[in-house]
Parts: sequence; C-alpha cells; structure tokens
Amino acid sequence: MKRDLYADVSARIIAELEAGAAPWVKPWSATPGANTPCNAVSNRPYSGCNVVLLWMAQAAGYRTPRFLTFKQALELGGNVRKGERGTKVYFVKQLAIHEKADDECSTRLVPMMREYCVFNVDQCEGLPHSVTTGKPARVRNPDTRDELADQFLRSTRADIREGHGEAYYVPSRDFISMPAFEAFLGADEFYGVAFHELTHWTGHKSRLDRDLKNRFGSRSYAAEELIAELGAAFLCAEFGFDGDLRHAGYIATWIDLLRADKRAFFTACSQASKAADYLRGLALAEPADVAA
Repeated sequence: MKRDLYADVSARIIAELEAGAAPWVKPWSATPGANTPCNAVSNRPYSGCNVVLLWMAQAAGYRTPRFLTFKQALELGGNVRKGERGTKVYFVKQLAIHEKADDECSTRLVPMMREYCVFNVDQCEGLPHSVTTGKPARVRNPDTRDELADQFLRSTRADIREGHGEAYYVPSRDFISMPAFEAFLGADEFYGVAFHELTHWTGHKSRLDRDLKNRFGSRSYAAEELIAELGAAFLCAEFGFDGDLRHAGYIATWIDLLRADKRAFFTACSQASKAADYLRGLALAEPADVAA
C-alpha cells in the first residue's frame, strides 16, 4: 500500500500538539550558532515544513542545526555513524504529464511529494571541520532593543504603532498595534510578538493576499494564526530570539484543523515561509531605496 506522506507528517505534528508542545517553539534554544536548519554542504536553509521537522530532530540536543544526506557524508570523506537514525524531509517535485485528446497535445504539471533522509552532522564522523561548524552566535542583550531587528522592522515600511494597548493587526486600516517595549519581559517576547503581527500584515490584499476576514474560532482563522505563529518562529530563529507560543489556546483548534485537512500543516508552513521571504525581500530592497 502506498504511504500517504501528508498524513504521516500531519500525524507527527498532531502527536506533538496533543502532548501540549508546539514543535516550532524553542527547539533551538540550546543551540549556539545559526538557528535555522540548513544543508551542511550547500549552506542553503531548509524552508516550509522541513524547518519544523528538523527542529523536532534538534530536540535530541545536537550542537548545530546542520544536516546532510548519507551520500553527501560519503562524498565528503566521512560517514554516518552505525545505528544512527535519520530525519525525513520533504520536497515537492513538479511532474510533467503529457495528455493527448482530439489530436491535441497538452502538458500539465502535477505536484508530487518526495521524501528523503538527512542526518545531523553530530550523527556523522570524519567530516571536514568547515562542514560541521555553523556561524558563531550573535551576541545581544536580551533586556534592550535590538538594533538589527529594529532596522528590519523599519525596512518593511509597515505602519507599526507602539505604546497603544494590545498587540494586533487591523487589515481594514492596515496598521499594527504594539504595546510599548517596556510592557514585555524582554527582547525575545517583544520581537516574537512583532514578527507574529508582521506575518499577519503580509497577508493584506496589496501584498500576499491571504484571506484575513475569518470569523474567530473558525478553521480558516486557526489556519491564519498558525501561519503567523510559524512566520514568527522562522524570523525569531533567524535573528537569534527564543520564540514562544503566542496563544497556547489555539493548540486545540490546530489539532482540529490538521485532523480535518492532512495538507493544512504543509500549506501553513509554505505560507509562513512565503511571508518571511516577502519580509526579507523588503529588507534587502531597503538600501537601494534609500540611495535613490
């Protein structure tokens, strides 16, 4: 019988959520260096659901979130240690289907999910030092504002109004409300919440155009909250902040969402990656805009 990869991954995430843990929260806090999982050979960061799946693997206490395939380890002159178990990651391959009807040929692309196995560099031996070491950790003060993160927030040109009560995003008026920095426990919490609201902000119809008009308590509402949670987690990892679960109360609705739609987690991860990429794009475009 053919395995259902979507159902497999969904079941793993549901099991974590049922145990009361969101698998994208703080799995990297014991890890010095870069927090976003990347391929140890190409240094390319993983994206979408693979980030969360590799964070779950990271809970084993690996020193750095750098992964590679069995074959890549051999090609580098090293090997995976005997008895080590890998972590399955997934990618979607577009399969070209050629169809002929009424003497007319057409080609359509069908997405096919593929899985492959990767190992953390700590599960290997004989690898070159350059492959096993990540970037050094960024030194920062957890009690004060972070200049790099503030620069990132400014570069988005989002209308962020600080010191105005609760944290929320208003799609109809396209602005983000944030309490004052002093109202938070520290930088980790402040930027985690800011990144959550900023991920909602990317969903505006003038940007990535996600449906933001959902009724509180609906599955669509839960899906958008999941996207914002994941987007915040991806950005927190990148800036070296310890992410935290914004609303623990959503866990039950996420379990319901994932049970109802086995692709929901993949979709949310993909949308969160798109949101983070969109924000990075704005940050990268900023210097040129200023120069002009």
